[in-house]
Amino acid sequence: MHALDVLGDPVRRRILELLADHGELGAPELGAGEIGEIVQPEFGISQPAVSQHLRVLREHGFATVRAEGRRRFYAVDSRGPQEAQEWLTPFERFWLPKLDALGTELARGKLQRRRAVDAASPAVADPASPAVPGTVRSVASGAGPPAAAETARAPSNSAPGTPPAPTPTPTPKET
Repeated sequence: MHALDVLGDPVRRRILELLADHGELGAPELGAGEIGEIVQPEFGISQPAVSQHLRVLREHGFATVRAEGRRRFYAVDSRGPQEAQEWLTPFERFWLPKLDALGTELARGKLQRRRAVDAASPAVADPASPAVPGTVRSVASGAGPPAAAETARAPSNSAPGTPPAPTPTPTPKET
């Protein structure tokens, strides 16, 4: 049986997914009973049918088994998926450029959405702040008093292109 024939059965694909997902969670093995508890109700099959699918996966290099007393623990064996990948490699030229183009378009759309959000939230006068001429606050900044980084003062009576005059620092009054 070819690797793709093994993967052609939805029950075996599901079992392989369970083993792979379980391995990513840090425990590389999954008991046959645990696999059966998940797969049996999903596909309406018996425990002996689950065992048959596990045997096919094991015999064709997709799963390994370890016996512990009467229990059997299964894990993904990389040989079967590697065989399937090797068979599919010559065909990657048909879909990889399209997937690369899709990734580019997704990134471009994300950038355009971010620019649209930034453009849609212009700075407006903040009604919650004290009446100080030229104080503005971004709409997207939320409620509450504006932070120093969110406020800006418009230059008063200065010529275009010249920096605003420095504001004098108040000195404490002597008593």
